[in-house]
Amino acid sequence: MHPEICKIGPVVIYSYGLMLVIAFFVAVTLASQEAKRHKISPDSIFNLLFISFIFGIIGARLFYVIENLGYYLKEPLEIVMLSHGGMSWFGGLILGSVSGIIYLKYKKISVYKTLDLIVPFLVLGQAIGRIGCFFNGCCYGKESVLIPTQIISSFLLLVIFIVLRFLQSRSHKVGQIFYAYLFLYSIKRFLIEFWRADNKIIFSGLTLFQLISIVIFVFSAINLVIILRRK
Repeated sequence: MHPEICKIGPVVIYSYGLMLVIAFFVAVTLASQEAKRHKISPDSIFNLLFISFIFGIIGARLFYVIENLGYYLKEPLEIVMLSHGGMSWFGGLILGSVSGIIYLKYKKISVYKTLDLIVPFLVLGQAIGRIGCFFNGCCYGKESVLIPTQIISSFLLLVIFIVLRFLQSRSHKVGQIFYAYLFLYSIKRFLIEFWRADNKIIFSGLTLFQLISIVIFVFSAINLVIILRRK
């Protein structure tokens, strides 16, 4: 593991934070280019992703802190130490999505059309972010001779990105790409949790995130059926 890339005087460049920044700029650049092809303002896409990125990090951290509240009550200063890792994707999804939707509503921009446009690139950003998890040593798996779960997760996210871009390049209905993402990601996260070693079993042999994945799977599947049956 390499949590620190280098030190420049008193400044420390952490691998986790660096990969998050790279993930953000890759997602913004590609989404903005796609927006131009659809005659959507690239500035609106940048603002949307920037707001969602900031609130997504806040939500991801808050969810993780709540999940591990006992530890953070004893070590409150650790709450702001993002360089030590510790973020939950589901918390980021909730607060990032809510903040993004509020922005789109405020700007009177179609929510589903915009989500369909940007979500494949957000998945690519996730794949890059998981590499940061690997370097940082968080989101680790059970002891084994297999490839680390962070790398497996990053690879599966890359596969999801390719699938979504394929769907995006074909004729599709509004909202289909977004819900396809939730559908595929919920399957990926449910399966990868069996190899993760950093989340506790809470019910019937399943972790909290597997239970949440089941809810998201059902929710997205229902919406996909509704969308695909829509004339």
